[in-house]
This record gives sequence, structure tokens and C-alpha cells, in this order.
Amino acid sequence: MKKWLAGGCGLFVLAALALGVVVGLWLMGAYNRIVTAEQGVESAWSQVENNLQRRADLVPNLVETVKGYAAHEREVFENVAEARSRLAGAASPQEAEAANAGLTSALGRLLAIAENYPTLKADQNFRGLQDELAGTENRIATARFDYNNAVREFNTLIKRFPGNLAAGFFGWVARDYFEAEQGKKEVPKVSF
Repeated sequence: MKKWLAGGCGLFVLAALALGVVVGLWLMGAYNRIVTAEQGVESAWSQVENNLQRRADLVPNLVETVKGYAAHEREVFENVAEARSRLAGAASPQEAEAANAGLTSALGRLLAIAENYPTLKADQNFRGLQDELAGTENRIATARFDYNNAVREFNTLIKRFPGNLAAGFFGWVARDYFEAEQGKKEVPKVSF
């Protein structure tokens, strides 16, 4: 046995074994870091979904309150209900983003109708629902920010060397960011 280890072959085997252990430990550490980052992305996305659901849950109450004042605006109410359904059925961040844009547009039309009814704007239920909706919009913005940060961390981890080696080995791919809705990037024009 000592002759075998004393020879160059034995030293090569020990070096290869040591290298294998080091690479294995590194691969295990990289895998665990990427899994942690991926779970951060999943957790952040669940918060976005949670807040989008909160928003969707508030909408029927807001619609019913406005309906009492503006019963003849049936098309707007149908559009809000349809947009809410699409948001509830979204299965991916991209689908949720598109459905959320539709709901935002429908809610904008609903709130524009409310502007035509001064007694509705003064109604305590309506004001409370508007405040809840505004708070929810802020929560959605914060959740989107957190999601995009988690995606940035994950994408950076799997694209930087040597993490890209582990990511490629285990099949991880970059995630998409939650992008601003089309038309929301432009500065609104204000005229008096």
C-alpha cells in the first residue's frame, strides 16, 4: 500500500480526490445559495399576488357602492368584473401584469364615473373604500419593488462566475422583472 501511495499515481489519485471534494463542497454551497435566492423570488412574488388579491377583493365593494349611485353605467361595471376575473385567473407574473393593467384601466373609468356624483364622493363608505384601495395600491408598489429586488439578486447570482456554472449545471434560468404597465412610463400632461 505504501509503495502505491509513494508513487506518482497515488499522489495523483489523492489530489484528484481532494479536488473532487472541494468541487463537491463548492457545488453544494452554490446550490444552496441559489435555492435561497430562488425562494426569495417565490416569496416576493407571493406578496405581489397577495396584494393583487386584496385589491381584487376590494373591487366588488367599491363597484356595489358606485352602482347605487350610477345604475345606468352597466358597461363599466361589467368591464371591472371581467378585469377582476382575469386578474384572479392569472398564472404567471406576465399574465398578472397584463390583467392588473386591465383592472387599473377599468378602475380608472369607475372612479371617473364617481366624480360625476358629488354625493357619492361624500359618502363615507365610498371614501373608506377609496382609502383602502389607495393603501392597497401602495402595498402593490412595495411588493413589486421587493419582487424585482429578489429577481435582481437571483439573476445576479446565477449569471456571475462561478454561480453561473452551478446554475447551468442545475438548469436555473433568469427570471423576468415585474415591468411598469404600458402607458404608465409617460409623464402625465397637466393643463389648466
